[in-house]
Amino acid sequence: MIAHRFLSATTRSLSRRALLSSSFSTTTSNHDVFSKISFIGTGKMAQAMIAPLITQKLQAPSSINAFDVSDEALKQIEELYPGVQVSNSIQDSIKDANLIVYAVKPQNVGKVHAEIRRAKEEKGSDGVRDDAIILSVAAGTPISNFVEGSLVEKVARSMPNTPAQSEWLLFLLVHYSTNNVYYCAIMRNIVAPVLLILFLVHLFIAFLPNQIISHQTIYYTTIEVGAGVTVWGCTENINADERKKIKAVLDSFGKSVFVDDEKFIDMSTSISGSGPAYIFLLMEAMIDAGVHMGFSRETATVLVHHTLLGSTKFAMETGEHPAVLRNSVTSPAGTTASAIYELENGKFRTVIKDAIWACYRRSLEMGGKCSQVGPNRVSTDTVLGMGGPLTSDKRSHHPVEPPMGEMKTKS
Repeated sequence: MIAHRFLSATTRSLSRRALLSSSFSTTTSNHDVFSKISFIGTGKMAQAMIAPLITQKLQAPSSINAFDVSDEALKQIEELYPGVQVSNSIQDSIKDANLIVYAVKPQNVGKVHAEIRRAKEEKGSDGVRDDAIILSVAAGTPISNFVEGSLVEKVARSMPNTPAQSEWLLFLLVHYSTNNVYYCAIMRNIVAPVLLILFLVHLFIAFLPNQIISHQTIYYTTIEVGAGVTVWGCTENINADERKKIKAVLDSFGKSVFVDDEKFIDMSTSISGSGPAYIFLLMEAMIDAGVHMGFSRETATVLVHHTLLGSTKFAMETGEHPAVLRNSVTSPAGTTASAIYELENGKFRTVIKDAIWACYRRSLEMGGKCSQVGPNRVSTDTVLGMGGPLTSDKRSHHPVEPPMGEMKTKS
């Protein structure tokens, strides 16, 4: 009981926000990547970008400004990232900014356009800098939409994924039983006072009488992921030096891949953008199967997590084709061969590929483009008899006869 009350009090005193804010320094970086970065929207993706910019000293907190329609969200930004400036309007936020980050949902992009366009038309360079660059992380919205909607000529479009999201939560696992005390801390950029508190908690638990301590687990917060991959492209009027700066921002929370054709950004949405969801679904299915067989959920989760992690690292480090790696762990008539047979028989590959094509098509639809691409799809214009032969921008990746019954021409 004594231990429980002490630990509960300690947990309450070390609030999530206090831990997070202690991880960030308010000191100015030696050289800011941009003179001012304005974030329109302060959700998970925006915070995934703000956190490493500060901790890696790429941008001083004082040269970062954030706007959000929610006052509570802005208050949270001030608490989590001391020194970061907040604004109550988009026009105030973007003033003097040479990088404007659209960190909003696709349906809200138009509203941001309107505010930036108004600032540009009414105040000119005093409202929006002539050299301002828009960096979008909104899914499905093409570059042309930003240029035409905001009147800003320099636009970079990117597609990050979930592992880029950085939750600065100090993670402390304390597991103690009647005979043993174990703890594991994954810490990064945590100041000395926090470390001292953790050490004192550990000492307190270690010297408590065994009979007082029962099986309990305490979770404090925080792990930085920063292992995302971002595919991005930009308008031709963004010069080499500006591209280098944009890359520095995107590389701060993972790996960035530049493409010179915007179509690859839509394609990447279906692989790296939405890809984590496919992996999580596979992870969930494997864990559930383990539980069904008799493992505890905790044990099954550990086995699956490390299997996926180890397999990915091995594939990356060896550089071998996945088929070679799969064959290397598949013995003839063995257990793995039996499992692979069931996966192949269930059209595992086909389902995965169909899911990726479906995601790509939806990305095109969100951008107002023809989505009749992929297996068994042809250009909408061709199906409806509108126009001549297929051109390069209308042709499906796998042009075939239109599927019967799926689309009907008007009589």
